[in-house]
Amino acid sequence: MSPDPATATYAERTTVVHPSDVVVPDLGDVLVLTLAPEDGSDRPCTLGPAGLANLEAALGTAAERASAGEIGAVVLTGTGRTFLAGADLHLIRTVREREQVLRLATAGHRVVAALADLPVPTLAHLNGAALGGGLELALACDYRTAAPEVRALGLPETYLGLLPGWGGCTSLPRLLGPDAALQVIVDNPARNNRTLTARAALDVGLVDALLPTDDEAGRLAPALDWLRRAAAGEVEVRRRAGTDGPADGAGGAGGGSAEEWQGAVEARQGLAAARSAGGAPAAERALQVVAAARSLPRDEAFALEDEALADLVMTDQLRAGLYAFDLLTRRAKSPAGRPAGATPREIRAVGVAGAGLMAGQLALLLARSLRVPVTMRDLDDERAARGLAAVRGQIDQLVARGHLDEASGAQLRPLLRVTTDLADLAGSDLVIEAVFEELDVKRRVFAELESVVGPEAVLATNTSALSVTAMADGLAHPERVVGLHFFNPVAQMPLVEVVRAERTDDDTYTTAFAVAQACRKTAVAVADAPGFVVNRLLVRLLGEVLGSLEEGTTVADADRALRPMGLPMGPFQLLQLVGPAVAEHVLVTLRRELGERYPDSPGLARMVAEGAPFVTFTGRPTATSPVAPDLAGYFGSRPVPEPLDADGVLDRVRRALAEETALLLGDGVARDAGDVDLAMILGAGWPLHLGGITPYLDRTGAAEAVTGQRFHAPGVASLPA
Repeated sequence: MSPDPATATYAERTTVVHPSDVVVPDLGDVLVLTLAPEDGSDRPCTLGPAGLANLEAALGTAAERASAGEIGAVVLTGTGRTFLAGADLHLIRTVREREQVLRLATAGHRVVAALADLPVPTLAHLNGAALGGGLELALACDYRTAAPEVRALGLPETYLGLLPGWGGCTSLPRLLGPDAALQVIVDNPARNNRTLTARAALDVGLVDALLPTDDEAGRLAPALDWLRRAAAGEVEVRRRAGTDGPADGAGGAGGGSAEEWQGAVEARQGLAAARSAGGAPAAERALQVVAAARSLPRDEAFALEDEALADLVMTDQLRAGLYAFDLLTRRAKSPAGRPAGATPREIRAVGVAGAGLMAGQLALLLARSLRVPVTMRDLDDERAARGLAAVRGQIDQLVARGHLDEASGAQLRPLLRVTTDLADLAGSDLVIEAVFEELDVKRRVFAELESVVGPEAVLATNTSALSVTAMADGLAHPERVVGLHFFNPVAQMPLVEVVRAERTDDDTYTTAFAVAQACRKTAVAVADAPGFVVNRLLVRLLGEVLGSLEEGTTVADADRALRPMGLPMGPFQLLQLVGPAVAEHVLVTLRRELGERYPDSPGLARMVAEGAPFVTFTGRPTATSPVAPDLAGYFGSRPVPEPLDADGVLDRVRRALAEETALLLGDGVARDAGDVDLAMILGAGWPLHLGGITPYLDRTGAAEAVTGQRFHAPGVASLPA
């Protein structure tokens, strides 16, 4: 369990250092320092004050022994699947004073400097993931090797709202050059926290060799032999001209010319400034530190990192981001609401009612994940054949792009079948419907399915807004009906809302969670209510924007109104991505079910009738697709004397979201605010740095203005009071 940062006294999960000597020809005694959890568990190692003190003491001993000629080299490595996961983020969430941050930052820099200053060759062997401060420690070594299977190397700090504060902003540009370094520091975190594989790290020069980690008896033998040959000059170690590996006390402008350095920074300033305007200042601050650190001595560059890190940690944005990160790393792995003690049913065959776009995506995902036969069923041969061809085309694309090897593709294709005969679904243990979003249509499909499948078969719906209970009404076994709301595109979107209808039994509900887990999706338990969580809030947001347009707000004001939220795309790009017809259908449905707080939009209805787009685009709309020039002509059906400007629209949207969030929590649609935030982050792209939706509504004052109270106590997703 994570601590409650509002009241927390947090016990550090201490990392210890196990030293051992290994005799290596030509090097003599090599000191191996192995990082491990103090409790002997297999959790990833992180560093807080006690762990840093342990490592600093071990390096002090190493320096004494090296100076005395007792050891010829030092190797740093980890245990299990992790080299080192960096600073203890849960500890950072409990920090109340800026001085605490500075102590942690300077302690990390002392350790990095002590490692860089050892008078003997040093090697970091990355046996597993090396992230954040873990990778920064490795950068302080003369050499870095990695096990070939390692898949997570990177500096994710700006993704979390921090910056690399233990030397990364200083050392990495001097090692790789500024452009390659800023790809790791700024670009990759902005791409949904992308990390490097060992192979990619080798290609860019972050590691020097890929070496297997052998069995326990000789696990470091390949790395030790490579270090011997590197120290003797027998292997070529690539370094950029003008670099000398880790930053040393003399400083210097390694890693490229001033022009190259400035160009790399300037190329990212637009993106960083936009993210800062949306409430995420970390990337902009990282660029400032990288630019300033180019020609500074190491101690001065490290001091810049210290100050910047302290500034970022002492913000509500950072605390909200760490709260959200905790949701993604803890709650996502152990979803609340899964029935205890219930046993999921075995799934040996799957049916999909429908063969359209969504049905095909679901069929492919289930076949890949469950490795069982999946049969799609549609009403006529033409639609059925078209659906199967589309799925096979998706497999061909996966193989062509290297996401699936030829052998796996060959195994997958026979698992996917199509039919027009309902009886061909009779042997399915799970059938998921993905037909037209109309209640009567879905009820008819379920009634037909129940007539052919066995009594234990699970019947699931992928509805995005309709009542699962109403779909099950009239069935002989309504207890085996459940909602599995996957998001589009199915392969990429990580969320599934698992919907419990009034009569869904525990075994069925547990089976739904098991299916989501098998598909590597995060499951959030939701009650059966219109729009569930994500669509209820997202459509309320979009509805308020459309309602403002109907009242006379200009398209330009509406377009820029939500930029301070830092959402992945603007409202008009999102409406186009969802599809105007789908948006109208869900808006009308929620207005009918939940009332007039979901605004009526004649302009949207007219756009759907005429097939008009919100933005101009080719292929698929993106965040940069320009707003259609004639959009304003569709709206303005109920003008008011003083229509809202951009600030007014933003305030209206915030208040509406605060109201809707409080209502759905009060109705028990989600278990708590954490589940709402998890759903919005994974299902709607709500920015991590906002902490999800509820910390943002707290921080902006909308929650208290509308409901009279915050969703979280101070300190949970914000600075302590």
